[in-house]
Amino acid sequence: MNRYKKSTDTMILVVSFGTSYNSSREITIGAVEKAVADACPLYEVRRAFTSQTVINILKNRDGLEIDNVSRALERAEADGARNLVVQPTYIMKGFEYRDLMEKLNRHKKNFIRLSVGMPLLSGDEDFKAVAKAVADHTRHYDDGKTAVIFMGHGTEAEANQVYGQLQKTLADSGFDNYYIGTVEAGPTVEEVANLLRAKGIYRRVVLNPLMLVAGDHAVNDMAGDKKDSWKNIFLSEGYEVECVLRSLGEMEEVRDIYVNHVLTALKNLG
Repeated sequence: MNRYKKSTDTMILVVSFGTSYNSSREITIGAVEKAVADACPLYEVRRAFTSQTVINILKNRDGLEIDNVSRALERAEADGARNLVVQPTYIMKGFEYRDLMEKLNRHKKNFIRLSVGMPLLSGDEDFKAVAKAVADHTRHYDDGKTAVIFMGHGTEAEANQVYGQLQKTLADSGFDNYYIGTVEAGPTVEEVANLLRAKGIYRRVVLNPLMLVAGDHAVNDMAGDKKDSWKNIFLSEGYEVECVLRSLGEMEEVRDIYVNHVLTALKNLG
């Protein structure tokens, strides 16, 4: 991101969890930010990460300084922003979204108007668009003998239901060989494996991350060499396994959803 072009009355702040994987950051988070900037050329687009751990790693390891949310809000106010759009790159309204809203509520008095864009999976059209995007990018695997599996992060928050809703959207669209599991909630990888075993038609499994960035979970928990990685779990079940480290942020169709949420938030500024 440019740091910074000029002060304006209205700014857009794109908020992401962040990643320390340099190879993934700009083709995912950076690509979303660029899509927003291209769609909103009159406004300055800035970056903030919510993970202080990631921020510290990037500063100490690479000399790269990225604002956390509080610092980004302070900078925006100091640089003259009176109207602010905040667009989270989260998948759902989970705990990260709740924490972000709490921070924004503490700072909103410093702006005349503040509008927050919705996470990726927020409405029926979002689910349909994401289902179509992931299916289009993996359609060549769908040969009737291959299970196409997507790994989400998962959360103990009620918002975890988005995975079930996306699974239903895929099934309703005719993608019967597509399955969604999560690392830290449900459906678990064991539950997905049981579904495949019960169906009894699959010879191959293709694993994909259902995350904005193909970071630690995708590289290690999904495609890693440890015994309990998803790759090795399905290998032990007797399947041929292929891991595809293409994340949601690399898909133009997904970036377009975030852009649409930004444009809606801009309209809501009044």
